[in-house]
Amino acid sequence: MSATTSVRPSSGDAGPRTRPPYRVTARRVLRSEWSKLWSLRSTWITLALALLFLVAFGIIAAARYKSSVTSGRQLDPDFADATALSLSLFGVPIAQLALGVLGVLVTAGEYSTGMIRSTLAAVPRRLPVLWAKAVVFGVVALILSMVGVLATFFVDSQITAGTPAALSFSDTGVIRSLLGAALYLGLVGVIGAALGALLRSVAGGISILVAGLMLIPGLISLLPKAWSQAVQPYLPNFAGQSMFDLHHLPHTLTPAVGLLVFLAWTALLLGGAAWRLARKDA
Repeated sequence: MSATTSVRPSSGDAGPRTRPPYRVTARRVLRSEWSKLWSLRSTWITLALALLFLVAFGIIAAARYKSSVTSGRQLDPDFADATALSLSLFGVPIAQLALGVLGVLVTAGEYSTGMIRSTLAAVPRRLPVLWAKAVVFGVVALILSMVGVLATFFVDSQITAGTPAALSFSDTGVIRSLLGAALYLGLVGVIGAALGALLRSVAGGISILVAGLMLIPGLISLLPKAWSQAVQPYLPNFAGQSMFDLHHLPHTLTPAVGLLVFLAWTALLLGGAAWRLARKDA
């Protein structure tokens, strides 16, 4: 007869360890979107172009103005009332397109490649993905724009010294205008991201972006003057421009009201993108 003994694991033996469950947190979602943003070559190229447009156009405009003043030639109509501030922001309309287009690519690009399915599988609640993309790219666009406008104004203030356009950082309204221009460009990037998430198409997002910032304002200007002056101030680009204009005409918005109107446009598009993301499959 044989005896069989059973060996039980001691209470101190933990056995096979299980991996703790993965938790989706705001910090992790932000870190994921940060990594994805900088892993794309298009991000580096487009941001470099936006900074180049902002700085180069501003410096070239100031140099051209200084050349006209010192040579005694008649100033171009665009430079008739120029200041060092307006000259330094000469590249804003071009830089806004670069940042807006990159914003569209940040969101719509994932739909075109199908990567959005993996992203939403990792973050089932969906909306944190949109907020993270908007925050990450908006902050990047804001910082880049801030560096660009401050550097350009510093150079332009040196170029225009001794001319009627001369201004310095200490002049009234200059710092407010520079901060307003940087904030405007940062919000344009967020609007681009919202359009990309709303339309889920790179071509469609870019088309609406260009139409909203350039084509529609041009069409509105063809209306009778009373109508155009009533509508134009509330269009995105005109409301944004009032954020960094040094002087305001009677029919234009104040910087504070312009900021509120532009924030309303941004919130409207982000709200539409959030609704579609929450209700529609990727």
